[in-house]
Amino acid sequence: MGRYIYPVCRLCRREGVKLFLKGVKCSTEKCPVSRRAYAPGQHGQSRRTKLSNYGVQLREKQKVRRMYGILEKQFRRYFKIASKTKGVTGKVLLQLLERRLDNVVFRMGLATSRTAARQIVRHNQIYVNNKKVNIPSYLVAQGDVVQARTKEKAATRLKDFLEANKDRSVPSWLDFKRNELSATVLRLPEKEDIQLPIQEQLIVELYSK
Repeated sequence: MGRYIYPVCRLCRREGVKLFLKGVKCSTEKCPVSRRAYAPGQHGQSRRTKLSNYGVQLREKQKVRRMYGILEKQFRRYFKIASKTKGVTGKVLLQLLERRLDNVVFRMGLATSRTAARQIVRHNQIYVNNKKVNIPSYLVAQGDVVQARTKEKAATRLKDFLEANKDRSVPSWLDFKRNELSATVLRLPEKEDIQLPIQEQLIVELYSK
């Protein structure tokens, strides 16, 4: 499967909002979005800013897709699943994205970004209901227990990292136990649990054409 291997800060600049792809850097003065609040490239400052309805829908879809680090084919598959699931398609789509295992690890505060969380999952350090899961796209369900099981040295490093970032909040749909490096999924996530403003209806309109 392909993946984006180029500078990620230019993605945030292209969307005009912080997507928190670079971890700690996104919260400092060095964040390129704060320093250069225009699109990347030689025509970034002179590019036409007025978008058509299609352009607005496309930018919203790209923003969400890049935020979760998902390629187009996989994102479209999530939309197909959401459209066939009972409920509001846009909200179900956001639930599917939030339920990804790499996102849950990120929400637990065990990694500075979803990319780093994906690496933790791939390195066989995450267990779901006492079973090793190394698939970042694995969807957790209500009642699942997600736990980081690493060697003593690595576990100590994770706890030190959590202590240094103790001000970072964990969403209410996760019951996080810091000492055990585990979290229980209390309920399915809601749109309000996502920190960034997302207009999911625009994505539904784009894919429904």
